[in-house]
Amino acid sequence: MSYKFGIILLLSTMGAIRAQQQPYYLQQCPRDEAAINECLRDSGNKLVHYLQKGIPELDIYEIEPVVIDEIGIVLGSGPDGYRALFRNIQAFGVSNITVTNVRSDLDSLQFQLTCEIPRIRVKAQYRSTGVLILVKASGAGDYWGEYEGVKAKIYFKAVANEAADGRTYLTTDSVKMDFNVKEIQMGVDNIANGNTVIQAALNLFINSNSQELLKEMKPALRTKLTLVIRNFMDRLFAKIPLDEWINLN
Repeated sequence: MSYKFGIILLLSTMGAIRAQQQPYYLQQCPRDEAAINECLRDSGNKLVHYLQKGIPELDIYEIEPVVIDEIGIVLGSGPDGYRALFRNIQAFGVSNITVTNVRSDLDSLQFQLTCEIPRIRVKAQYRSTGVLILVKASGAGDYWGEYEGVKAKIYFKAVANEAADGRTYLTTDSVKMDFNVKEIQMGVDNIANGNTVIQAALNLFINSNSQELLKEMKPALRTKLTLVIRNFMDRLFAKIPLDEWINLN
């Protein structure tokens, strides 16, 4: 073997080793059943820490605000039933998420994450029609909300596929989630027609019935959030091979 060829082979080997090095934003976990769940929890929180700042290597520079296109609620029936549509919903504070527990089955690639978020601030545009507490509540304006003590459970099943680079990557097969909120404050501002009576009536009703309103919004909100979570997971999985999550040796 010539000296030149030896140098090329050495440099190629060193390059391959560097390419396989564990990324700074993720902790690789052993397959050991006794340690895997705790390790995945810690690894998830390490990833969150770096996601808050942005990870250029993953083409992720900002993760907030989390945006949902629209959700609607209906209270009551008939022509005077109250209907509200919230559009361009932007949520801030989601990146302060902490993974508190992980349950996993590596054979079937099923995972359940328990998470907590101290506080989420939300703003949106809304439009409503109908009657609310005996007041004609048709109008439009700005919605704001503060959700404290958010707890969520996320379940997902993944499938593994070998890519062109010879490494194995995950994609989500199914995702489910649910959540609850300890305390809620919300209201509306800048009503289009400037009717202060409607604005006062809406804010009184909203803050007196915040948990009930969340219950009405939850099915649509859960569907939208599940899609957001699934898309974000697949974005991560497409960039991070399985052997950087879990030591497969």
